[in-house]
Amino acid sequence: MGRFLGGDDVGFDDRLKRAIERGQQRKEAKQVEQRARELTEEELRRLHTQYRLELSEYIESCVQRLPQHFPGFQFETVFGERGWGAACSRDDLRLGAAGRRGAAGRRENDHSRLELTLRPYSHLQVLDLAGKGTIRNKEAFNRNFYEKLADVDPDKFRQLIDAWVLEYAELYAARMD
Repeated sequence: MGRFLGGDDVGFDDRLKRAIERGQQRKEAKQVEQRARELTEEELRRLHTQYRLELSEYIESCVQRLPQHFPGFQFETVFGERGWGAACSRDDLRLGAAGRRGAAGRRENDHSRLELTLRPYSHLQVLDLAGKGTIRNKEAFNRNFYEKLADVDPDKFRQLIDAWVLEYAELYAARMD
């Protein structure tokens, strides 16, 4: 009985050291496993490119439909430093009533634009969707939504793209003359 109550301190110290070593080995094995699961920089870039291609095509297909419902809008594909996606815009000229003594009326230019882009890859390792809407020279919305690349849900991005395009169409229709 004395043996378990400290009678064999040398044997206990050996067992304690071995237990500590096993714990450290377990910790190291867990860290190695975790590092193997983490995505490398190259894999993250590849994922970003995959999502960018898939979702920028979806953005184009949604934004391209606006000119069909609102004549005068011009569609354009957006790519480069700002990101990848699509936009549509229109410029309208409004002529005011003629002034006294036959003077020419006041002329105003109205600019309307919707732009949705996926921003380029950055050290933040996120997929970033940006949306800007302007109606008759006034900002209707300016939004960003992002998720870490490892956690991206493409369906969530598609739903947001749908919602932003539909919201812009509704806001634009409400402000038409």
